[in-house]
Amino acid sequence: MTLTTGTVEAPIPDVAFVGQENGLCGAAVAGALFLITGTHTGDVPVRVSLWDEAPDLSEWEEVVEASIVPAGEAAFAGWADDPVVRFDLPAPSYRVRWNAKGLDAGHAQDNTADHPAPDAYELMLWPAPYSADAILRRTAAQAAYWHDEGFTRR
Repeated sequence: MTLTTGTVEAPIPDVAFVGQENGLCGAAVAGALFLITGTHTGDVPVRVSLWDEAPDLSEWEEVVEASIVPAGEAAFAGWADDPVVRFDLPAPSYRVRWNAKGLDAGHAQDNTADHPAPDAYELMLWPAPYSADAILRRTAAQAAYWHDEGFTRR
């Protein structure tokens, strides 16, 4: 999945994670995010929420944070770049939290052709100064793979 702002195009994965610690929310391209899910093909439930300040850390299995400096209106889209939702991000910078559950089950199922996705996600955004990305919670084997071996980091 991707979040792009303004006229910024969706980042390619090999660029989105360069210089980062986490492998689930690529924020290395200014004004854009590349977001990893367990399910490879099909529909997965995702909630996008805007907050006035940092929300409490909830019971999600995987939690990573990064920052984004928006370049205009935001568009949240699936892999095929079909916008699901558009919204304004008026602050100069935001902290983003990508929450996941069921990452391993989604990976094992691979697609949602015959069954609903076993994984779910939430992208939380709130105004905050830019800061380095971080892994706040890591439990799944798939999260470990993306954090340790996933796309190019250097």
